[in-house]
Order: sequence, then C-alpha cells, then structure tokens
Amino acid sequence: MRVVMLGAPGSGKGTQAKQLVQAYGAPQLSTGDLLRAAVKAASPIGLRAKAAMDAGKLVSDDIVLGLIEERLGGPDGLHEFILDGFPRNLAQAEALETLLGRLSLSLQAAILIDVSAEELKRRIAGRRTCRDCGAIYNVYTAPSAREGVCDACGGETYQRSDDNESTVAQRLATYAAETAPLVEFYRAAGKLHTVDGEQPVDTIFVELRKIAKVLS
Repeated sequence: MRVVMLGAPGSGKGTQAKQLVQAYGAPQLSTGDLLRAAVKAASPIGLRAKAAMDAGKLVSDDIVLGLIEERLGGPDGLHEFILDGFPRNLAQAEALETLLGRLSLSLQAAILIDVSAEELKRRIAGRRTCRDCGAIYNVYTAPSAREGVCDACGGETYQRSDDNESTVAQRLATYAAETAPLVEFYRAAGKLHTVDGEQPVDTIFVELRKIAKVLS
C-alpha cells in the first residue's frame, strides 16, 4: 500500500491513517514525526531542519522531501507507506511524484476524507489537548471521561489558542485554496478516492478497507 491521506484539519485523516497502519502494517509517514526524529538524531538534514525552525522559518519543501527520501531510499527503505500531512499543495505533489519515480516507486492512491467547512469548524473548536502527553480529545465527538482531565495520564486538557473560531476560518480558507488544485491533480491521474468524513469513524474505516482491497 502506497497512499497519501488528504483532508482538512479536523477531518480525522490522522485517526484513519493510524487504523490503516494497524490493519495493513504499512508505516505511517507523518512529516512532523520525520522532522522530530531527524532533529533528535542530528542527521545532516535534521540539522538543516533544526536551523530553519530555530530561526522561526517554515521547513522548506526540499528538506521535507529529503526526509521522505531518507525513509524510502536505500537497501532498508520502505516500499509501502501511508503519507499523512504531505503533500499539501500542487507543487509538493509534483515533487513527490518525481521523487517516487527516482526511487522506482509509484503512488497507488490519494484518499480524501471529505468534511464540510461548518462541521470542521465545530470539530476544531471542540478540540482539547493534554498539556502533559499531547493526547487529543473533542468535547463533541471524543470527550475525555472527565472534563478537563486526560484519560491517558491525568494531565490537564486545554483548548489551543489556534483552535479559536477566527483562526480556524483562516486555516480552512488556506487549506481550501491550496488543496483544490491538489485534489484535481490526483483526480486527473485516476488516483483519487473520496470518503464522506462525516460518517461514524467505524463506517469510514469500512470504506477505507474497500479501497485498500482494490489496491491490493
């Protein structure tokens, strides 16, 4: 399985990606995880990423692509993967295709978890994060057992400052502007699969398993 997960913040694509990993064993490649691992390992590309982050800059596409290539290339490289968080725009999608071609790999599918803007605003506004372990809850869809208390570690849960209504609207507008061409890119390539992300989590995963069956 070699797929890209697409979806706006709050769409639940990360949750579904984790379930795919458990069901099929294809590693989830999260760009955030790759960055943290590279910085911790102090690899050459990790040092470049750290320098950018320390300077308050966005990590460039070539660094992210380099991290992905490190993970996929070489004799111990992966031949299956679930990419989560990359690509985010058309330029990144085209660069990823070039990279995969160089590694003699091909992307099988781009799976879009489609959720309406109004539902996304509601979900993100309801999100709560544990200050201690980073676990994420939602007061509407997946609340902790005790309000304000993390189920996993007992830490305090809180609403992040960037999860307020005005910031969420701006984030979703940026996502829509960048992602529309990306969705069309994969549709034109015959690789796009769209799943209604407003269904129950288990129902969404049933649909994902159907897609995975077609890919196998």
